[in-house]
Amino acid sequence: MNLNTVIYNGVTVGDILSVQWLASIAGNLLVAVLILFASVIVANWARGRMTRLGADYAKIDETLFAFLGSVVRYVILAFAGIFILNRFGVQTASLIAVIGAAGLAIGLAMQGTLSNIAAGVMLILFRPFKKGDFVQVANQLGTVNDLTIFTTEISSVGNVQVIVPNSMIWGNPITNYSAYDTRRAEWTFGVGYGVDLKAAEAIILETIMADPRSLSMPEPFIQVNNLGASSVDFLVRVWVKSDVYFVYQADMKRAVKEALDKGGIDIPFPTSTVIHEKT
Repeated sequence: MNLNTVIYNGVTVGDILSVQWLASIAGNLLVAVLILFASVIVANWARGRMTRLGADYAKIDETLFAFLGSVVRYVILAFAGIFILNRFGVQTASLIAVIGAAGLAIGLAMQGTLSNIAAGVMLILFRPFKKGDFVQVANQLGTVNDLTIFTTEISSVGNVQVIVPNSMIWGNPITNYSAYDTRRAEWTFGVGYGVDLKAAEAIILETIMADPRSLSMPEPFIQVNNLGASSVDFLVRVWVKSDVYFVYQADMKRAVKEALDKGGIDIPFPTSTVIHEKT
């Protein structure tokens, strides 16, 4: 068929087919724009809705909902992209196969990153710690400032920012000092062999329990624990609120020392005798 055949007033068959092709392309572009616009709105709404669910479930870390919201958003956008490609006649089955093969190659090249993602998901799901907890992870001691899918940010005791890959945390012991409301403080106080042990015990216990931070329940524990080379050692255990533990433990050491001095209780220290032989 000759596309240059004139039909009416110089309009050829080729011209008509070109107009139809352009109209088809324009229609497909319009539909693609509408699909993309609608998918972005729906994806953002779904992510926002998922994130807001965190306020309804206080016992679940909000980081989990933020992560799930991002996953939902990208899934919706991915399906929208497939629909748009189908609209233009692209065979998405072969494209998905190519993307899958490329994803496998990228995954093998980024095993460390993927392990961090997997560890981040496990940390978010099982919540061994949350933002604001005082923890020791991967030989780092400090307060958790942020937990992302790749890394965990910790503020050290010296207020230094420490970024720890999640895979180093999940694969090692995690110590969470903020997990429980109370902790048991423990000290060892030594007194001389010649002192009245009952008097020393009373001074130690009264001094510690006089502090308003000391908890009476569970009951405090004090007992002679060791007969050292130069001292009789008392083991003392008292419960306290976790948020004041470290300051409280240090304060009680000084308070007991001053109380024993005031009560005339001898606190021995190791001594050594050097004998000089005459030659």
